[in-house]
Amino acid sequence: MKLLTPILSFSLMLLLLCCVQAKSTSDDKNPSLKNALDGKFYIGTALNLKQIQGRDTASLKIVKDQFAAIVAENCMKSMYMQPKEGEFFFDDADKFVELGEQNHLFVTGHCLIWHSQAPSWFFTDDKGKDVSPEVLKERMRNHITTIVNRYKGRIKG
Repeated sequence: MKLLTPILSFSLMLLLLCCVQAKSTSDDKNPSLKNALDGKFYIGTALNLKQIQGRDTASLKIVKDQFAAIVAENCMKSMYMQPKEGEFFFDDADKFVELGEQNHLFVTGHCLIWHSQAPSWFFTDDKGKDVSPEVLKERMRNHITTIVNRYKGRIKG
């Protein structure tokens, strides 16, 4: 079974590369995965802060050349977007969305609230006790509404 996984992975990559070659035409000097799969489905990748902030130009070029969709690796997780109750940090998420828009990429946000990557204040009060279901629901409603309203129409998934 251990040998099967690398063989399967290699076979899938080989198949994708063949698709890229098959789709390539004389007017397509730089075949890419996104062009080979255009109209079939989006091929995407997760972006980290170095890419989003333009500090990793080599991998950012690969993203722009090869991929049709992007998702935020971490910057849209609730622990980064609202580290303290009512204090939102949008800088990195805004850059992420702008990068997608400027490069005509299908932009996917991140899970709005995920238990293991939510800030601790979400679930506890100032004494460290669990908040009531009503308080938790209101915190979730506020967080979700704020994020969705900010990126409405700009994030597709």
